[in-house]
Amino acid sequence: MERKSELKRNLSLLEITLVGIGDILGAGIYVLIGKAAGLAGNMVWASFLFAGFTASLSALSYMELSSMYPRAGAEYVFARKAFGERTGLFVGLLVIYYVAITASAVALGFGRYFSTIFGGGILIGAISLYILLSLVMVYGIKESARLAILMTFIELSGLLIIIYVGIPYLGTVNYSETPSLSGVFEASALIIFAFLGFEDIVRLSQETKDAEKATPKALFISIFVTIFLYICVAVTSVSVLDFQVLGISDIPLAEVAAVAFGEKAFVLLSWIALFSTMNTVLVVMLGGSRIVYGMANSGSLPKILARVHPKLKTPWTAIFGIALFSSLFVFLGDIATVANIANFMIFIVFFIVNISLIKLRYIDPERRRPFRVPVSIGRFPIIPTLGALSAVFLFSQISKEVMLYGFFLAGISAILVLLKTGKRKDKLLTG
Repeated sequence: MERKSELKRNLSLLEITLVGIGDILGAGIYVLIGKAAGLAGNMVWASFLFAGFTASLSALSYMELSSMYPRAGAEYVFARKAFGERTGLFVGLLVIYYVAITASAVALGFGRYFSTIFGGGILIGAISLYILLSLVMVYGIKESARLAILMTFIELSGLLIIIYVGIPYLGTVNYSETPSLSGVFEASALIIFAFLGFEDIVRLSQETKDAEKATPKALFISIFVTIFLYICVAVTSVSVLDFQVLGISDIPLAEVAAVAFGEKAFVLLSWIALFSTMNTVLVVMLGGSRIVYGMANSGSLPKILARVHPKLKTPWTAIFGIALFSSLFVFLGDIATVANIANFMIFIVFFIVNISLIKLRYIDPERRRPFRVPVSIGRFPIIPTLGALSAVFLFSQISKEVMLYGFFLAGISAILVLLKTGKRKDKLLTG
């Protein structure tokens, strides 16, 4: 009976939009803006603008594809429809890596703020967060979404405070000053992480009312709002605090607030950042558990991961599985390294998602598309092509150390795909 249970459509357009905004806002801006400012200098606003533009190109492809296939498997489903089971499974595994590593990077950020407020080790705070959020997610999607929405308003208030305190300082620095132009693009490659999370809107589509129309709308609103806020926060942050000081800070926005308003503001922003990072881990793991569920439900992962709680209607085995896997990466320790490993995965995923849309325009032109990416030459879409190329460009900005980690994990995924599809062929031949 448990395996026959289905996910329940509980989320409205407003709820899924606020969940998406909260997911995008929490991670990079509170945790990585300091590292980005150290690379890009006062031009960090340009890094956010370029990263946002790149994310927007791929988001448009997600909009069309999610309107065609509003299922929990998301990227796995898109790639499988375009290129077959092997590519779909490979992309799905990369997304699971990305989700797990993203959650661990943000959990480390949570641990830093937790340690600042309460003392104790960073890892203790991070692991405790996984336990708490896993229980919340199993309890219910509606309750998880409401908690995420509440924390979205908290983290939004923190960014508005930073913008407000920076207003008197505007114009006091040269906003074109940068250590190097390459540093601006290197920072973009890092802080694309700050825009990730819009895909979780797609992964929750199987629990969204009227998903074909609501999901593309929620994606568009979430991306637009966050790009605007990020650029405002970036400009005000370097106006208040020297970019070199930001570059070495573990809790950058709290220090920006402290310069303007003193120690009380430092404590307030630390609390807000605590909730913001918690929110991102919650929504990232929500989306990740749904892609695990979607893949397991289709037979690409062990069926045990497709179990839905008969009363709570949540994929409880997928939730605990992704939480356990994600918690392993917190032991790497360095937030920038962990975030860039996640970026390595998502650049590959963005590339494949964009070219999946291009191919589906040719092989499945008659399928209903409530949202369609504009600007095409015949059937050939221009924007997904630019999205694929921009993903390749940002991929090239990743360091050799991160490449090593990334290719190692991608290689494991490729081996698992070959083993899985090989077993299926053997069963068909012997059957």
